[in-house]
Amino acid sequence: MEFRLTARIFDGPAGPWLRLMRFDRPIGIALLLWPTWWALFLAGAGAPSLKNLAIFTAGVIVMRAAGCVINDYADRELDPHVERTSRRPLAAGEIAPRQALALFFGLLAIAFALVLLTDPLTVLLSFVGALLAGSYPFFKRFTHLPQVVLGAAFGWAIPMAFAAELGRIPEAAWWLYGINLVWVLVYDTEYAMADRADDLAVGVKSTAILFGRFDVPILAALMGLIVAGLWLFGLRFLPHPAWYAAVVIVFGLLQVQLWRIRDRDPQACFRAFLSNHWVGFTIWMGVVGALWLR
Repeated sequence: MEFRLTARIFDGPAGPWLRLMRFDRPIGIALLLWPTWWALFLAGAGAPSLKNLAIFTAGVIVMRAAGCVINDYADRELDPHVERTSRRPLAAGEIAPRQALALFFGLLAIAFALVLLTDPLTVLLSFVGALLAGSYPFFKRFTHLPQVVLGAAFGWAIPMAFAAELGRIPEAAWWLYGINLVWVLVYDTEYAMADRADDLAVGVKSTAILFGRFDVPILAALMGLIVAGLWLFGLRFLPHPAWYAAVVIVFGLLQVQLWRIRDRDPQACFRAFLSNHWVGFTIWMGVVGALWLR
């Protein structure tokens, strides 16, 4: 029943719009939400304000949708030539480009209305977040490092969350921001490894193409950097056994990802990408456990 209801929703009149915003693929919401919650719970000493929790959770959903819309708008000439993306609403002609652009700006307006419920510093930071979200899709045209820009965009809710909770951005926020940026670089490279053949065919650039045959060892090194960063973060800001236990679990989860991508099979790389939901969840549990059990 649940599957049929879901299928009916996405195949109905609103279906193309919901699929354009990727509500049929919620992994992106999770990957944005966990870092936002890391920051909110850390800034709020384990108990962020319900107001900020609601604002930022809704903001994540809205901004992820906006990012998907502008991404498909930017790729509207490329997606029809790639098997995996050829059935997206813009590529398939279900929605016109001008309609998608109107939706993008409408979603930005909703996100801005949400952020207006916070403080002036958070509102100011939101302009940077909107710029990053709107420009990311175009970087893949002229640089092999669009994943770095995506990391900058996906992590921007971290300083915003600290600003909303504390009225300032402490050192811990930038530590988390840097760790998250490397994590995004890892998982979006895994995603790009699944699409490498298609990206090469249409001329889209990515870190998967840049790293070439050294992709797996480079990702292994970046994963090591994530674990080291998390461990040092604990030593400096969250010295509690619950945090270190979470870091050990994250290390194990990343090793499983390395095992999955070892042969560079596209489906295995995509499954490794999807499993990053558990990495984000584990880090959040480390934050909560360390703050609640101290």
